[in-house]
Amino acid sequence: MDEEIIARCEAKGLRMTEQRRTIARVIGTSNDHPDVEELYARALALDPRISLATVYRTVKLFEESGILDRLEFQDGRARYEDAERDHHDHLIDLYSGKVIEFVDPEIEALQEKIAQKLGYTLKGHRLELYGVPLKKT
Repeated sequence: MDEEIIARCEAKGLRMTEQRRTIARVIGTSNDHPDVEELYARALALDPRISLATVYRTVKLFEESGILDRLEFQDGRARYEDAERDHHDHLIDLYSGKVIEFVDPEIEALQEKIAQKLGYTLKGHRLELYGVPLKKT
């Protein structure tokens, strides 16, 4: 997936420096929702010349170009994920901050039904659930 992100950047006419390629690779191999500091730490492990400022600028550029989606889960940190990932919703654990991705066909159908009932065709949505575990582990 990391090469897909690089290809989409190039298709949008973005100049892809080695540092931007490294950041794109980090994003493409992330299975979570990293913030800029986490992206920086991962990129730094691959290229010690990358600065935090470069990561901030690159993330902003990728977001403005539609490569990344910015997510804010009420914890004061902007997190990021590939904008072209398959649709999913999020459950955020308020104790740990863990973000759990899920897809539920019943919820998807209900949202379509609600939009139609209100006279709309649903073109997209973002669902975030916030909760605490039933049992502490």
